[in-house]
Amino acid sequence: MKKTFKLVGLDCANCAAKMEHAISKLPDVHNVTINFMTTKMAIEAADEKMEAVLSSATDIIKKLEPQIEIKKA
Repeated sequence: MKKTFKLVGLDCANCAAKMEHAISKLPDVHNVTINFMTTKMAIEAADEKMEAVLSSATDIIKKLEPQIEIKKA
């Protein structure tokens, strides 16, 4: 399953790269891309693991950039 989210408040390309790298290391993530120009994040994971992956990804994003809001795209 692939889900796309808008990262409201993302204003640092280096931070986006750090988030993408950290999220890609999560065990159930098949693929993740964060596009700094569109401020969108696409995550691919198994359907049954998606909720846990999103929770972990949110934790990573909030740790690196606490001001970012994650919204469904």
